[in-house]
Amino acid sequence: MPLAREIMKQDMITVSPEITVEELGRIFIGKNISGAPVTDKEGNLYGIVTENDLVSQDKRLHIPTLLRLFDAYIALEPSSRIEKELKKMSARTVGEICTRDVLAVKEDTPMEDVATIMAERRINLVPVVKGKKLVGIIGRQEIIRAAMGGPAAE
Repeated sequence: MPLAREIMKQDMITVSPEITVEELGRIFIGKNISGAPVTDKEGNLYGIVTENDLVSQDKRLHIPTLLRLFDAYIALEPSSRIEKELKKMSARTVGEICTRDVLAVKEDTPMEDVATIMAERRINLVPVVKGKKLVGIIGRQEIIRAAMGGPAAE
């Protein structure tokens, strides 16, 4: 079974947390990509941003259901979730919309473990790190290519 270092794509497009959401949209369209790792100035993995993060900015805000009990109103959804949605919808930079809690793998992670992570977590991109440094990215195409015995990603 191949390891992450053997199937990962090393020539990847990364973005910084400081770029605007508008710039990110142009990069996604211009480079025909659906997501990108977010790295800090030292090349450390900061987060990951996807098309879904951009689409989420334009969604309709769900107003929580309220339960009236005597003279009090009780929200049936946590206010922290609503607050998080509002922040994401009004974000101006990648750092404000990207996912910070990223599941990354090491270079010696077996491909089947990466595929399991993708399937179980329903994610399309898995960053590969060496320490905190981003060294590659594995997408679904890299998994399929490796499973079919194709050439490794560049």
